Amino acid sequence: MEPDLFTAAAEDRQEKDPSSSPLAVRMRPRTLDEVVGQQHLLKPGSPLRRLVGDGDGGPAGASSVILWGPPGIGKTTLAYVVSKATNKRFVELSAITAGVKEVRAVIDGARRAAGGFGKETVLFLDEIHRFSKAQQDSLLPAVENRWVTLIAATTENPYFSVISPLLSRSLLLTLEPLTDEDLKGLMARALTGERGLGGAVTLPEDAEAHLLRVAGGDARRALTALEAAAGAAIAKGEPEITLETVEETVDRAAVKYDRDGDQHYDVASALIKSIRGSDVDAALHYLARMIEAGEDPRFIARRLMISASEDIGLADPNALPIAVAAAQAVAMIGFPEAALTLSHATIALALAPKSNAATTAIGAALADVRNGLAGSVPPHLRDGHYKGAAKLGHAQGYVYPHDVPGGIAAQQYAPDTIHGRQYYEPTRYGAEARYADVVERVRARLKGAE
Repeated sequence: MEPDLFTAAAEDRQEKDPSSSPLAVRMRPRTLDEVVGQQHLLKPGSPLRRLVGDGDGGPAGASSVILWGPPGIGKTTLAYVVSKATNKRFVELSAITAGVKEVRAVIDGARRAAGGFGKETVLFLDEIHRFSKAQQDSLLPAVENRWVTLIAATTENPYFSVISPLLSRSLLLTLEPLTDEDLKGLMARALTGERGLGGAVTLPEDAEAHLLRVAGGDARRALTALEAAAGAAIAKGEPEITLETVEETVDRAAVKYDRDGDQHYDVASALIKSIRGSDVDAALHYLARMIEAGEDPRFIARRLMISASEDIGLADPNALPIAVAAAQAVAMIGFPEAALTLSHATIALALAPKSNAATTAIGAALADVRNGLAGSVPPHLRDGHYKGAAKLGHAQGYVYPHDVPGGIAAQQYAPDTIHGRQYYEPTRYGAEARYADVVERVRARLKGAE
């Protein structure tokens, strides 16, 4: 089987009749200069440009490349561009469906093509993290002997999902999520370019904004939705793609939500206040509005982490770890799966017992410091690890808590200016009830010095 022959035939058909291919295929970059986003990888002299022999500095020195990044940001496209730029065969396999047998068949085909026709091969292996160690080992001879130029894609951290021998022989490139500006530029090119819609219709800002939200940072999704909406507008005889037409074709209503305006802050505020009020259903509603509008999942995760400390605190000590874990997971997986993680955390926080004691405690302490109530550190708490400290009375009389029963020494810790002030006032809600009992006993023991 020679996949490059089918690819070449498809390209010939596209050149003769561009409309025969989907818009996303027609707009596929043919050179690195046409690639959307990833500017950090496309600078003159970058390893990626040297890999295709573009620019100064010679070849990149690696016959294997690992592309790491979230779904839908152009990993397959980059592999295709490399094959085009270097005039090599392009063969694509997915680790979901392919095994060692299929990999060996491609490698054998690559060796035959190189020996018989002098044609080198680019092997694009999608989702390499799904390959076992043994399956990844089968790639090593081809990489070491440069029988193929391997370009592997993964959405998971390659330091955990790719074997060390393969990783050490590879050029690791980290891809960044596509921004709205990246997708705007791509759609503008598709609207007016010869390979695109050739200026048949225009796209007003409100319809463009909705397409961006529907795309969710995925270039293929953006072009597919744009093509469907443009087709509907042309069929109606309309010169522009209206918001109503976009809503009809993508079967999704436009959410009134401006990520840079009042709706952004109002809905985010409503989410946090619903969590604070323990209304899990309202919280999920506002979360859904933010997700549907294309809000950055990292922004939502940051708000949840703040809520965990601001409104829950020690009433549920698990709240913050849940929120932090959600933020870490969201950063790794992105949408659409990140919606599940955000829902998980939102439900947990909304139903957790609430306490703002940590918030009011640090607020009161900061207020005193800002009002000049800092005071001198008591002499017995000062650093005594230098010559002459004892003569100054520093660290003298300090009682080491581990040397006394119960581990709490009756001595003064606070400066005289705020000695006796109590900032932390625990509630009796949830797990904080236990902390309330503890702090009461501790304070009584500390006051034994008076």
